[in-house]
Amino acid sequence: SEPLAWPPVSAQAASLLEEAADLLVLHRDFAAAVERCEAGCDSLGPGTGPGTGPGPESSAEVKCSLCVVGIQALAEMNRWREVLSWVLQYYHVPEHLPPKVLELCILLYSKVREPQVMLEIGSSWLRDQTNKSLPEYGSLLELYLLHVLLPLGRFEGAEELVRGCGVIDSERQLAFLGAICESRCQWTQREEMLSAAEEQQDAATETVLGALSQKLLTLLTLLRRALRSVSSHFYLLPYKKMLLATFLLYLVVVRLDPASPTSLPFIYKLVQLFRQAWAAVFSPIHRPPIQD
Repeated sequence: SEPLAWPPVSAQAASLLEEAADLLVLHRDFAAAVERCEAGCDSLGPGTGPGTGPGPESSAEVKCSLCVVGIQALAEMNRWREVLSWVLQYYHVPEHLPPKVLELCILLYSKVREPQVMLEIGSSWLRDQTNKSLPEYGSLLELYLLHVLLPLGRFEGAEELVRGCGVIDSERQLAFLGAICESRCQWTQREEMLSAAEEQQDAATETVLGALSQKLLTLLTLLRRALRSVSSHFYLLPYKKMLLATFLLYLVVVRLDPASPTSLPFIYKLVQLFRQAWAAVFSPIHRPPIQD
């Protein structure tokens, strides 16, 4: 018997798949690998989902492999945020994702600590009746539990999914429920430890703020005393004489001509007034000590 030949379109996609794999692994040209994968998926057209296609699963397998290579190339370029939208443009709905593609997406977003991206996608895929008949269903259910639901703390949703699944046997179901219970206990302990640590940090912060506020209050008290002492000291100065001397100085400089003979009596009185003010200000009580 002769081997079954692929249709021309599938052969073209298979050739692009080989080129993309070589670019990814051998040449490390990730951008070119993504371009080959896109060209291969576009050549297959929209009607190559699971269970469809002109050949016996040939087009669907090639398309799945093209997407796997494309996902790896995007991840290598640190463009992992584009992976899910890039895949869904060829499969349109989450329920039509091949098991290998779904597995790779779950592992990728779990590795970059963004499991919430796959929350709705994985739930839609696992609840689809057609997918429940696939042999990979049990392993994908376990992967979804361990890498999506449990890290996000979705314990009730995980229990509901496991109890409502009639595909897995009772022994495996009990194992899944046990893993969910253990993860819930660890989550509770972690939350209690974080809460205790936050309380200790708040108490330490309050202690530090209390000490700082006490120091600030003491500093303000000392400053108030110093200002009161300075103000009481300046109250003793002869302000009236100083103001009068300033006013007379203003009259001499601005209103009078110092070179005029009529200004001499005012200037003489101003000098005498300044001398009296100086003697009063720097009296023995206020006069600073004289150093040799």
